[in-house]
Amino acid sequence: MIGILVLTHEDLGEHLIRCACHVVGMQPPQLKHLSIFARDDPEAVLTRAREVIQQLDSGDGVLVLSDMFGATPCNIASRLVQPGKVECIAGVNLPMLVRALTYRNESLATVIEKGLSGGQCGVMQVEAEGRHAD
Repeated sequence: MIGILVLTHEDLGEHLIRCACHVVGMQPPQLKHLSIFARDDPEAVLTRAREVIQQLDSGDGVLVLSDMFGATPCNIASRLVQPGKVECIAGVNLPMLVRALTYRNESLATVIEKGLSGGQCGVMQVEAEGRHAD
């Protein structure tokens, strides 16, 4: 099973995980978050993230989901990447997390593909009720 670490600003990761648990109806195993606050030392967070990844990795790899490309959580996540073992996707949202959880018994490459498609396809304009796009 692929481990998943949600690495975000403030408590976003914690709340995304709570919402995902609501959607999937349970607390999935091998799923954790790390919050990064303005006062945190990035090097200390990096050390903690490496420890969490070791806890999450059962041998199949870990997917790190960060909130915003170029920001501190993603910059830390990029330092965790070990191709084929620890991978990262930036721009985490609830559809991405739920999709990654749904397919986490597949390969790490599949979980990345499904997470990306869930995140991208989960962003759309919603039409007024009863109105359908042609």
